Amino acid sequence: MKKKKVWLLTILVVAVVGIRIITGHSNSLKAASSLGKDTLTLITSPDYPPYEFYDTKGGDRQIVGFDIDIAKTLAEKLGFKLQIMESDFNGLIPALQANRADFVMAGMTPTPERQKNIDFSIIYYEAKDTIVAPKGSNLKQPQDLSGKKVGVQLGTIQEQNAQKIAKKVAGIQLKQLNKVPEVVQEIKSGRIDAAIVEDTVAKGFAQANPDLEFNTIPSEEASGSAIAFPKGSSFVEPFNKVLQQIKGDGTLNKLVAKWFSQNTANPVSSTPAKGGLNLDFTRILPDIPFILRGIPLTLLFTLLSVSLGLIWGTILSLLKILGIKPLTWVANAYTSIFRGTPLLLQLALVYYATPQLTGYDISALQAGVLTFTLNSGAYMSETIRGGIQAVDKGQSEAAMSMGVPYWLMMWDVILPQALKNILPALVNETIGLLKDSALVSTIGVVEILRSAQIVGANKYIYFEPLLFAGLIYYVLVMGMTLSASALERRLRQSE
Repeated sequence: MKKKKVWLLTILVVAVVGIRIITGHSNSLKAASSLGKDTLTLITSPDYPPYEFYDTKGGDRQIVGFDIDIAKTLAEKLGFKLQIMESDFNGLIPALQANRADFVMAGMTPTPERQKNIDFSIIYYEAKDTIVAPKGSNLKQPQDLSGKKVGVQLGTIQEQNAQKIAKKVAGIQLKQLNKVPEVVQEIKSGRIDAAIVEDTVAKGFAQANPDLEFNTIPSEEASGSAIAFPKGSSFVEPFNKVLQQIKGDGTLNKLVAKWFSQNTANPVSSTPAKGGLNLDFTRILPDIPFILRGIPLTLLFTLLSVSLGLIWGTILSLLKILGIKPLTWVANAYTSIFRGTPLLLQLALVYYATPQLTGYDISALQAGVLTFTLNSGAYMSETIRGGIQAVDKGQSEAAMSMGVPYWLMMWDVILPQALKNILPALVNETIGLLKDSALVSTIGVVEILRSAQIVGANKYIYFEPLLFAGLIYYVLVMGMTLSASALERRLRQSE
């Protein structure tokens, strides 16, 4: 009888535990199943340690940080998988508005201006603004900035706070830059007198640069970091519930201790910094594999853009010389538009507008290749047209007199000669595309320059990773130039 009771009690306990597990699991998946998706997309700007930055050790390309750990915790508790994308900070809100991501975490503060366009969660971390300036400058209060040039990161709460200070303190000149490392470098170069930066980030830069100091600005109003969502997002309520939960159970405090108690910069000497650039390339030695991993992506991007641009440019050039006025007008208008507008503007429009216009979620690499193809095609069309018109007309007349169809004549007779004549111009265009590929870093493609900028942001340094990236570009360009020269010599042997 006792054995039966023990068995019944065991079965009951197992049943209760099983029900709790199943119930808990189903509750965790409730948000995912009710919204009809299993993956959340986070977009961030991973150049802001310790909130979000790349772990570059051993060439890894993993985004880590305080915000990333919170995002993973939220996704896990709500039953979602997490996908992480990246962009410049000033591209985060446009990405939300274009529905490219479900939410943003980037140390973003919910200001009234931002709340008009996007929704926010509750505040999950409080931070303060600081004045970063050369050591001994004695810039401690907003009033001390009178008559000074002050740098801020474009699109941040610090920029808005600096604008408020500028209205109260006479003579402040603001300078907006895309990244905090650029702002700090402007201080070190003497172009600006100070910068307004968040305290946790300012601490890292001050530790890595002994010639800098920072002083906290007293807060006049509540500020802090919150999660941003597209307007009307259904994720706000479930995210707030989980944020309250991890605040209450101590999970958030553990993450704060994990990320804000450690120094993400390299250890530095307490001796005063020397004058000049004070270069030390040993600081980036562990991160060189990370930078080198940007080479294949840069070469792939360049190869695709040049190949597709050459095809598209050839088509445009043929439309211009066919003599059919409507087609000629369209080709000329196209060339005029793409040569008359900035490439960076075209890139932003293709990347952010395509999902809204077509419903297709174009990737950053696809957007870059498409934009550069359309742009380089416009330039190449004029080069190819000149090459075609430089071919002796007698050859086309002879081919036509022999009954060779027009398109076959162009393909077999005219175009090969035209391409040989314009080879130096095509090489120049290819080199230009290789260097301009750095522009795709603005939409989150981690190519050579972006990789170098990430290393600089993580190490709180500026020149060393950029100079190394410049060396890589130079080697690639010289290799391309030598290859083109060898090809040109081989083609000339037939003359």
